[in-house]
Parts: sequence; structure tokens; C-alpha cells
Amino acid sequence: MKKFFLIAFLGLAILVQADDKGWVTLYNGKDLTGWQTTGNWLPQKDGSLLIKPRPGEKGWQRYSAYLWSEKKYKDFVLHVEYKYPPKGNSGIHFRVGDLKNPVHTGIEAQVLDSYGKKKVGPHDHGGIIRTVGASKNMSKKPGEWNTMIVTCKGSHLKVTLNGEQIVDVQLDKTPMKDRPLEGYIGLQDHGEPNNLHFRNIKIKELK
Repeated sequence: MKKFFLIAFLGLAILVQADDKGWVTLYNGKDLTGWQTTGNWLPQKDGSLLIKPRPGEKGWQRYSAYLWSEKKYKDFVLHVEYKYPPKGNSGIHFRVGDLKNPVHTGIEAQVLDSYGKKKVGPHDHGGIIRTVGASKNMSKKPGEWNTMIVTCKGSHLKVTLNGEQIVDVQLDKTPMKDRPLEGYIGLQDHGEPNNLHFRNIKIKELK
């Protein structure tokens, strides 16, 4: 049985859906309710979400064009599915304290077409930027759906990609030790020509 919760944010009432296991759907498959962005994020008929940068929108330092949650999250399990084109590039940001400076006030799990690469580092698919690379390259071919699950509890961060745990790290022992333990969740608009699809974006908050 589906459950619904009413969340008040900035005076607005937002109805969000959760399943019996405590998951809350962050993207409803129809519109950008619960999110904020100046980018060109387009709901698709199949329930996925397409980021299609507008002509002339290049580069990744256009932070307001990223898709940001309106709510901050602390300890959680985040589930995101996505598919990239050849050489596609994006990222999953979390615990971002300042939306104008996500690089230095948050954490990013890399989304990148790293298919077939033998050695992967912090800037390859599944790696935590400036921190640690994936223990194994689990990237699927361009055009296939990937599933990333990010688990944050205190300073403990784990990342699972396509069914394989690839990151297990204590952030307080890394260059991310000064990052907030609570913040916004975001999906990166890396600029032209990066057209990526996202779906099944959901979160379970941990107590």
C-alpha cells in the first residue's frame, strides 16, 4: 500500500509518495515538484527525466542549472538510475551546504561513461571526486541503465553501482573531512552535449 506524506517547505505544501519500506520518491515522473533549477530538465513520457542543455550552455560551473532538492538531507540511502550517451558526463551531489559553491561545500559521486576502462580513479564513474576511486569498474555501456545507491551515515559513506559495492570510506579521514554532514542533493548539468536520462530517484532517511 502506498503512503503519502505532506511536507511544508517555504509555506508550500508538497505531497510526496513513500512505500512501505520508508522510501520517498524525489522525482514524481511528471514535473519538477520538490526541486529547483534554471537548467533545461525535461520530464519524459516514460517517466524518466532528461537533462538537455540549451544551445550555448557549456561547461559544468553553471551551478544554478543543476537540479537541486529543495530539502536538505543528513543521513540517508539515495537511489538513482541513469543512462549516459557515449562520453556522457554528470554527477550526483549530496550534503551540499551552499548551492553557489557545491564543489567546496558538498560531495560528488561521479557519473561518467567509463565503460571498458581498466583502471578507474576518483574522477571516473562511481568515484568520489577528489577523494577515492571505485574499487571496481561497474560501468555499463552507453545507453544502458545504471543504478547507483549512495549511503551516508555520519562520516561513513558507501556507494553501490550496479549491484557491486565500490566505495566504503570514512569521510573524516579524507579530504572531505570538513564537508557538512547535512545538505542538498543535486544532479549535475555538465553542459553541451551531455544529454542524460534519470529515473527512479528516491531516498530513505536514516535515524
